[in-house]
Amino acid sequence: MKPSFTLGIEEEYQTVDPETRDLRSHMHAEIIEKGKLILQERVKAEMHQSVVEVGTSVCSNIVDAKEELKKLRRDMIRLSRENGLRLASAATHPFADWRMQEVTPDERYKNIVEDLQLVARANLIFGLHVHVGVEDRETAIHLMNHARYFVPHLLALSSNSPFWLGMDTGLKSYRCKVFDKFPRTNMPDYFPSWGEYDSYVKLLVKTNCIDNAKKIWWDIRPHPFFNTLEFRVCDIPMRVDETIALAALIQATVAKLYRLYSANTGFRLYRRSLLMENKWRAARYGLDGKLVDFGKQTEVPERELIEEYLEFVDDVLDELGSRKEVEYIREIMRMGTGADRQLKVFRKTGDMKAVVDYIIEETEVGLGEAVSDVPTARAV
Repeated sequence: MKPSFTLGIEEEYQTVDPETRDLRSHMHAEIIEKGKLILQERVKAEMHQSVVEVGTSVCSNIVDAKEELKKLRRDMIRLSRENGLRLASAATHPFADWRMQEVTPDERYKNIVEDLQLVARANLIFGLHVHVGVEDRETAIHLMNHARYFVPHLLALSSNSPFWLGMDTGLKSYRCKVFDKFPRTNMPDYFPSWGEYDSYVKLLVKTNCIDNAKKIWWDIRPHPFFNTLEFRVCDIPMRVDETIALAALIQATVAKLYRLYSANTGFRLYRRSLLMENKWRAARYGLDGKLVDFGKQTEVPERELIEEYLEFVDDVLDELGSRKEVEYIREIMRMGTGADRQLKVFRKTGDMKAVVDYIIEETEVGLGEAVSDVPTARAV
């Protein structure tokens, strides 16, 4: 059965105090409950109260996903402003201290904190998750095996977390280094079949490692409840157009790999340990580093590899109707990732608050209409 390649996109945002520019816990009843009234179940709380997540419905194509995501962002920006907050889209806050952040009083998050302790409480990060519809589970596990190769490329393109606790970390994506303190993260192993993956999950449940497969937090995974392949590696980008470009590229990747798989000419598989080398390079250097071409056993500039990647998926773009959206990947390479742009502002101003102001402004770029008449908290 051919996959539907439907799309679902989830974004996690920061709620920021416009005066201090620090993270501020949103008033649960105001932001989350009002958001649910406006957006139904497309908005929800996360573990920390300064995090709010939105998710699209199941979208049949990237154009529908784009319209819905833009509306979600606009509505959440308005709702935040009405409650004296600002919405910021970056994968870490430049200077916020996780020790000062309140945990959402929810049974699920209480259990995670009890289980993981300081590791969970320090997990003050913001991601982008993209679901692609792959209804047959056997097909999904094989596509996951092949798609792992592209995880470092997607991380490099999305990198938007250079700062942590007021410090320049020297990494373009520090978020992934915070998150990999969790168990069952990073790149998945290769699984020869859905049956072997299912046996792995059942073993973890039986031995009280997890209560369900949602606590397998890999960079890419078959979703335990939806018939999707979920890509979880990306930092949340600043601009909505960056999110849309990444989602379109992810959808095209799955569609191209399925074309190869269905013709029995699957993509080459590499060991997890090798792929993790490239993930580290992507986290450290973003688009400005080199990744290893394991077939040729040589280093190649990441930007050249992205061009090869775009050429690889090119023949499925017109069928998916996503050529325009994927083309924006080249705009990301031209202007730099969110991490590159944050660092540029900081090097120019030496002011972390100016970086937060920039993130807030970029979060509102490309939404198609004015989101509010309330002025931004721009430093004078």
